[in-house]
Amino acid sequence: MKHRYILLYKPYRVLCQFQDQEGRSTLKDYVPIPDVYPAGRLDYDSEGLVLLTNDGWLQHCLTDPRYGHPRTYWVQVEGEPTPAALQQLTEGVVIQGYRTRPAIAEILNPEPSLPPRNPPIRYRRHIPTKWLSLTLREGRNRQVRRMTAAVGFPTLRLVRVAIANLQLGDLTPGEWREILPAERQALWQSCGRRFDQRA
Repeated sequence: MKHRYILLYKPYRVLCQFQDQEGRSTLKDYVPIPDVYPAGRLDYDSEGLVLLTNDGWLQHCLTDPRYGHPRTYWVQVEGEPTPAALQQLTEGVVIQGYRTRPAIAEILNPEPSLPPRNPPIRYRRHIPTKWLSLTLREGRNRQVRRMTAAVGFPTLRLVRVAIANLQLGDLTPGEWREILPAERQALWQSCGRRFDQRA
């Protein structure tokens, strides 16, 4: 079986699966390739990078917390995060009785240039917003949103821009591409697999 490795910019309000009983938009609306599945999830109301593959070994590697692969998100939050809030995000915060692993949290300056979201976030003239870069090595359900809320700055928009060495790059919402051999090699090496091995 030939392994496929697809990078998709998942749009807002698209389920990170190929079927939905309620008729909502799914990955099937964007990726016409059979028998590939997302390596990890991205919430319905989040956007950005999803890796789709039929390589079960790699799917396991990327979703197993033991490997601790980094995932980077650009997060638009309500308000202007303080140094203390950034420090909390970096050291870990308690959400649902669990302390998150240490992360990398920085204010993005200048703000990122992203395609407009449809529908756009609600604009409130008297409440400022800021964009953060947040890199995690774990992926619990709605973790980024819960982390920023825990330090007092709710998430308004969330875009995943990197998974391990894979980057969102120039993809726009709904676009996809095959990963390059060099990207696949670096990804396999991060999991301890040689490039010339076959799963």
